[in-house]
Amino acid sequence: MPSTSPARQSLASPAAAPTPVNALGVAAMVVTVVLWASAFVGIRAIGPHFSPGSLTLGRLAVAAVVLAFLVVPQLLRSRVLPRGREWLPILAYGVMWFGGYNVALNAAEHILDAGTSALLINVNPILVAIMAGIFLKEGFPRWLLIGSTVAFAGVALIALGSGQPRGPGESSTADLAGVALCLLAAVLAAVSVIIQKPVVRKFPAAQATWFGIIVGAACCLPFAGQLASEVQAAPPEATWALVYLGIFPTAIAFTTWAYALSLVDAGKLAATTYLVPGTTVLISWLLLGEIPTAWGLVGGLVCLVGVGLTRRRTRAPGQRPGR
Repeated sequence: MPSTSPARQSLASPAAAPTPVNALGVAAMVVTVVLWASAFVGIRAIGPHFSPGSLTLGRLAVAAVVLAFLVVPQLLRSRVLPRGREWLPILAYGVMWFGGYNVALNAAEHILDAGTSALLINVNPILVAIMAGIFLKEGFPRWLLIGSTVAFAGVALIALGSGQPRGPGESSTADLAGVALCLLAAVLAAVSVIIQKPVVRKFPAAQATWFGIIVGAACCLPFAGQLASEVQAAPPEATWALVYLGIFPTAIAFTTWAYALSLVDAGKLAATTYLVPGTTVLISWLLLGEIPTAWGLVGGLVCLVGVGLTRRRTRAPGQRPGR
C-alpha cells in the first residue's frame, strides 16, 4: 500500500500525548452530546411545520454553507482532495448517516414519543461496539460491554417514564412504523461510524464531516420544492429553529464527533452517546417545561454510571491496581 504523502500527513489529525488526547476527546464528545440532545427537542418543536425530507435537506444545506467557510480555505491551501477509492466510504456514510439516518429519525419523531425514540436509537452504541470489535479490531473490553449494558438499561428507564400516559385519556405511542424507522436509523448510524473511522485518520474532522454533508444534501435534493413551500408557510421561529439545527447539532456536533472519533476508539466513543437521552430530558425540562418523570431522573443517573464504567480499564493478568 503506498505511503501517505507529506501533504496528506499534514492534513491528518495531529498525534498527541495520551493525556491531551483524552482531554480533547472528552471535550469534543461533551459538545456533541449536548448539541445532539438539543436536536431531539428542536425536531419535536418544528415537526409540525417541516416534513422529514425537507427538514433533513434544510439542516444539511445550512450546515454545508457554514462549514464551507472553514473547509474551503483549507482545501484551497492544501489542494488535497480524496482520490479514487477514498471517496467510497465518504459516499457511503454521506448517504447512510447524513441522508438516510436523518430522514428516518425525523419521520420516526412524527410518530413516537421522545423516550421511545431515544431507547430505540440507542441500540446504536451496542451495534458500534460489536462492529468495532470485529471490523476495527478494537476487541471486546469487559468494562465496555458491562458499561454499555448498564447505560442501555438507563435509557430503557427513561423510555419507560416517557411512555407513561401524561393524563386521563392519553396513551403512549407505539406505532410499529415508528419503531422500524428508529431501528433503521440506529443501524445506519452504527454502520456509518465504522465506515467513517478510517476517513478521520486521513482527513481533518471538518473536512470529513463536510464531504459527508454534501453527499447527504445531494441525496435529499428531491425534497427541495417541498422545503421551499414549507419555509414560506412556516412561522419565523420554526425557520430559525431549522437554521439552529443546521449550525449546531449538524455542522458543529458532527464535526466534534468526527474529531473525537479520530482520538478515541469507536466503541468507547459510541457508548458516551447513552448520555444523549438524559440530556434531552434536561433540555426539554428547561426549554419546553416538560418535567421529567422519576423514571427519567433515575434512568439518567444509571446512564451516567454506565458511561463511567465504559471508561474503566481491564487490568492485564497479574497487573497490580494503580499500574
